[in-house]
Amino acid sequence: MIMKEEKIISDEKLYALSEQVAERIAINTKEILTSDEAATYLGISKSCLYKLTWSKNIPYYKPNGKLCFFKRVELNNWIEQNRCATASELADEAQEFC
Repeated sequence: MIMKEEKIISDEKLYALSEQVAERIAINTKEILTSDEAATYLGISKSCLYKLTWSKNIPYYKPNGKLCFFKRVELNNWIEQNRCATASELADEAQEFC
């Protein structure tokens, strides 16, 4: 009896994991993302994404004036826009300056 319960639990965990994998695959292959998908893609909370859209710090679309949509490519560009230099790059730059 215990063995069956353990099998059921592991099957449920396996199903939940497969759902998560399917969601990630869908997010990484879609061109246009919903707010939920964009937050998951960026690894931030929905409230953080809302603040970014409200302050117009992230590109988004509102075709009906209500729901927000995001282009995955634009999200990637937004992530890459504020690159932080490594310590060795800063040292090289300082050496060139002097």
